[in-house]
Amino acid sequence: MNAPLSESHRLKSYACGEWFVGEGTGKQLFDATSGLPVSTIDSTGLDFQDMLAHGRRQGGASLRSMSFHQRALMLKGLGQALMADKESFYTYSTATGATRTDSWIDIEGGISTLLSYGSKGRRELPNTRMLVDGVPEPLSSDNTFSAQHILTPLEGVAVHINAFNFPCWGMLEKLAPTLLAGMPAIIKPASQTAYLTELMVQHIIATGILPEGALQLISGSVGDLLDHVTAQDVVTFTGSAATGQMLRVHPAIISHSTRFTMEADSLNAVVLGKDATPDTPEFDLFVREVAREMTTKAGQKCTAIRRVIVPREQADAVVSALSTRLGRTTVGDPNDENVRMGPLASLDQRCEVRERITELSAEAQIVYGNPDNPALVSGDAAKGAFVDPVLLYCDQPKGCEAIHSVEAFGPVCTLIPYESTDDAIELAALGGGSLVASVFTDDGEFARDVVAGLAPWHGRIMLGNRLSAKSSTGHGSPLPMLVHGGPGRAGGGEELGGIRAVKHYMQRSAVQGTPGLLSAVTGRWIPGAPVVVSEEHPFRKSLATLEIGDTVVTAGRTITLEDIEHFAHFTGDNFYAHMDEAAACANPFFDGRVAHGYLVVSFAAGLFVDPAPGPVLANYGVDNLRFLTPVYPEDTVQLSLTCKEINPRETDEHGEVRWDCTVTNQDAAVVAQYDVLTMVAKN
Repeated sequence: MNAPLSESHRLKSYACGEWFVGEGTGKQLFDATSGLPVSTIDSTGLDFQDMLAHGRRQGGASLRSMSFHQRALMLKGLGQALMADKESFYTYSTATGATRTDSWIDIEGGISTLLSYGSKGRRELPNTRMLVDGVPEPLSSDNTFSAQHILTPLEGVAVHINAFNFPCWGMLEKLAPTLLAGMPAIIKPASQTAYLTELMVQHIIATGILPEGALQLISGSVGDLLDHVTAQDVVTFTGSAATGQMLRVHPAIISHSTRFTMEADSLNAVVLGKDATPDTPEFDLFVREVAREMTTKAGQKCTAIRRVIVPREQADAVVSALSTRLGRTTVGDPNDENVRMGPLASLDQRCEVRERITELSAEAQIVYGNPDNPALVSGDAAKGAFVDPVLLYCDQPKGCEAIHSVEAFGPVCTLIPYESTDDAIELAALGGGSLVASVFTDDGEFARDVVAGLAPWHGRIMLGNRLSAKSSTGHGSPLPMLVHGGPGRAGGGEELGGIRAVKHYMQRSAVQGTPGLLSAVTGRWIPGAPVVVSEEHPFRKSLATLEIGDTVVTAGRTITLEDIEHFAHFTGDNFYAHMDEAAACANPFFDGRVAHGYLVVSFAAGLFVDPAPGPVLANYGVDNLRFLTPVYPEDTVQLSLTCKEINPRETDEHGEVRWDCTVTNQDAAVVAQYDVLTMVAKN
């Protein structure tokens, strides 16, 4: 599985349950540092239509038969297995030009994303195969006709076309929510670094954790794959905006309204606040962040900083400080422990970066770095794809076009001055939509105004100051729980964002019917659905015997003025509406002194709780608590407790049970409404 990279090494595809070697001559791939051939990539001979059919027929069916928790545990097992094999991936990663630190972001960052979704799936999703989306919508006055939105997995295949810069993370950050949603995937990595993706897929398949058809790999061209996508498939793309726009208008994608998500290059900006002068911590943090974003992965990050927007009066100080910082960045062979920045991914990539720098130089002057003659501490500048960090300065940015439209996908950024807060916002927006922007300031008013202006144009905004310096994850780090995407040029899509990403691979449907039928469909009791009132208290039932709709209706309890005063003195809650008759009457919501809401909830618990040891192990929370009608002295409250949802935990001897609690008064008016959450033994 870990065959050494060499000129004779041919990458394989994994299709329809078999490893496949292309039948053509293929394309030669080269080591980014030495320029030596490392492998050949070719997908000639693959039956792409059959791959899609295999994924839909076998992989999709197997995944949809599993619950969210089962799929989450699958991701956890996969992540643990890959983490145990991580050193194998580091060995191949060096050939991409990545240093050990760069590789950590790609390899362990990607695996951690897989593990994160495994954890989120168990914590935030039910142990079901269908998601209930939102609350029921009553559609009739007599509660006989209602509606509920649900989410179900699409029955197609997710085709993930990925970029070259993160061959591991780029695959795993898309694969995790796809598999958790119950959808199979076909991965198409970019050719330059596909040997690392192929190695990781080999390890994934070898674990035997995924059902057959859940994951397939194309090493090489996608051929006519997109000709065969349908309305149930999903296509995602990460790469250049030009290529993404071409794929977006593919005839099959248009004719079938196939879901298409794009995450494209963007001219991400960082804004330095006017308060962040050279004598402040924010200035130092800003300089450090810009230098780091320019040089990590040799600037080959979709989130890297491309435009540095600073107060005009600080422009010279920023150029000086950045130049000094970049001057300490060692460039060379990533195998050298003294090297901070390795080469670009390929010689072709270096040529492209140099061409983009030439375009930018028509509007801005280079103030640091030599794009043609890099200063190396190791490596061969003639054979490796090395380039210096390059900083440009544009004095009049509003009259320019290239600096707001041309991206050099390497260690290159342009410094541009601004005059006012509105000016800084306008300059950032000229990028046409970006994945991320950062603002370095300790001024809350400036932060508020800039965020309000930047938000419509950015998928993520990071605020940096002295207090977050040690804990901040930085400008360029997409996180599993935060959305990764942006409007306009950035592609208009969203990835990650926790469970939000899972829903991209599911269909939202509105289901209408009687509450009873809706409860049967969703596995969740809703008002108006049948209830079962039995002599046995539901708290005496384990998950083996408890059913949705099991209900207990309690006796009543009259709340006295003495109860209210005792609760006030005991808890210290002496709010005037409970203790002062005249003041309570003056309140527009009350007719006199009222009971505390928490007194009502406490008494309600006393009415429904079965005190003896039994299957109910713990109460771990209350959701959606609302107090709807005031309770006055001498009112009598009563409660109905209904089993609303049962969620057994896959690997534990207990599960979560959600109970609908409705407290009413002697006039049948609802006093309080809430959900009680309990842990209940399975047997």
